[in-house]
Amino acid sequence: MDAVLVGLPGSGKSVVGRALAERQGAAFIDLDEVIEREAGRPITDIFATEGETGFRARERRAVEALGAADAAPPVGRVIAPGGGAVIDPANRWLLYRGRRAFWLDAPSVVLAERLKHSPLVRPLVAGSTDVVAALEELRAARERFYGAATWIDASVSVDDATAAIEGHLTGLSRPPAVEPKGGGAGAPGGTALLRATTRIGRLVLGEGVAAAGVHESLIELGAGRALLLSEPAAWRFAGERIAERLRSLGWRVELVLLPRGEAAKRLAVVERTARALARLRAERGEPLVAIGGGALGDTAGLVAATYLRGVPVIQVPTTLVAQIDSAIGGKTAVDLPEGKNLVGAFHQPAAIVVDVTALATLPVRQRRAALGEAVKMAVLGDERLFELLEADGAAIARGTPAAFESGAVAEIVERAAWAKVEVVLADEREAAGRIALNLGHSIGHALEAATGYRGLLHGEAVAYGIRGACRIGVELGVTPAARAARVEQLLDRLGLGRQPLPCSVDTVLGAMATDKKHAGGQLRWVIPTAGAVAVRTEVADSVVRGAVGSLLEAGSPGRAVPVAAAARATIRRPAAAGAGEAR
Repeated sequence: MDAVLVGLPGSGKSVVGRALAERQGAAFIDLDEVIEREAGRPITDIFATEGETGFRARERRAVEALGAADAAPPVGRVIAPGGGAVIDPANRWLLYRGRRAFWLDAPSVVLAERLKHSPLVRPLVAGSTDVVAALEELRAARERFYGAATWIDASVSVDDATAAIEGHLTGLSRPPAVEPKGGGAGAPGGTALLRATTRIGRLVLGEGVAAAGVHESLIELGAGRALLLSEPAAWRFAGERIAERLRSLGWRVELVLLPRGEAAKRLAVVERTARALARLRAERGEPLVAIGGGALGDTAGLVAATYLRGVPVIQVPTTLVAQIDSAIGGKTAVDLPEGKNLVGAFHQPAAIVVDVTALATLPVRQRRAALGEAVKMAVLGDERLFELLEADGAAIARGTPAAFESGAVAEIVERAAWAKVEVVLADEREAAGRIALNLGHSIGHALEAATGYRGLLHGEAVAYGIRGACRIGVELGVTPAARAARVEQLLDRLGLGRQPLPCSVDTVLGAMATDKKHAGGQLRWVIPTAGAVAVRTEVADSVVRGAVGSLLEAGSPGRAVPVAAAARATIRRPAAAGAGEAR
């Protein structure tokens, strides 16, 4: 078994790690020392000559060199990475998965006092006139990464901190499935990779963490039973296992099944679900646990927002589009014949439990479609996410085992999901900046409506919408041609937004008339720029008509139909069959 110690500078990773290794008869590996030895110079010099980017590259190689983890006791190695190593999701995947990770934590004033007397120089706090403030800034940036590990009080003596870790390792202080503070990577609850407590709910992300995350949330909310809302497919592939685990942990489980996919997003379903809860005598303080994709989560969230004037909800998204988008942000809604998501409410979940294990069982089409939302988050300004999608997106869509085993799936989910968290935290009720999340959605929602919510999955529609936004942006001079080409080439690689669509330009434009993103009678368009997006309201009808027409005709991958010709295009084909999950 490997034990990994993480924490801020001054938390005692090296001194506690050495003490733990000695008491366990294990090898001790200080990754900073490994990096210095291989570089032939101290870390301060590496930072000075190569910058933080160069140091992080060396750090990544040192983590990879650790090799495979051995989860079986006894402790064979104690590993102490640098405080910033776990910022990189790929490092965290390698360090936490199959190992027991511990977060050594102490108040920043305690850490600052230790650093004052330490002979070691920490580059990220060196030279600061206020070390406590610098440490608090680091804590805010890293707490969600450290929080995935089992929390250890590091303000105590070395002996006491070491004994606390040994208690967890030997079972003398047996943790629950997921500890209240720090999930315990490698613990019975699976491998937590990220844990963040935010104003819009707690986010737990990892591999095999669904049941443990729900268990923890139910305890924190004071629930007396587990009220599960799901739909047949999600229940079969994920819900039954979660329920079985909850029962084994002593929970009484009640189940309410909703229809599958977009059929769930009806006011009649909200009424039927609320009546089922009434028959179960659900009380105001009892949380609902929504297990399923975006449509299920939307409807369950609206039920939670309105039943008894509001009850807590725990979102357990089981599809890729739900994990990176719809389960986050508290927007709940159902559809009307006149348009999509027209009846809803803002109702933030108490917790969001994202378990990437569920994604391996999804149909290829669902995974591929969801990457449309991931592309959206990349276009908003996450260059690393863009590069990941270019490198691994096609393999993720296919469900290639290597894409899961390498951590690529987990990293894309984390980056896309956290990017949305940050946008929502800055604008919880869509008063300003959150409109950026609607990139691709004005056209996308209209295409879903125009095809009767039967021919397109939501992410597929968004991919068409992103292409349309790029083409509108190029026409307006807002989107550089090279940026638009790169975005469309990525969508080509993912196989998104390339096929002709069975509806007319006029039908799509008519559907846009009911779009929620209107302000002052004008539709607000989110348009890509060189590295982010801009919002425009004055877009000529001819430009919109041309972009929509080019999408409906599709043509060669990555090649827009000329706007002048597309503006005259009217395509009428029979409605497409098939079910799709939409947001």
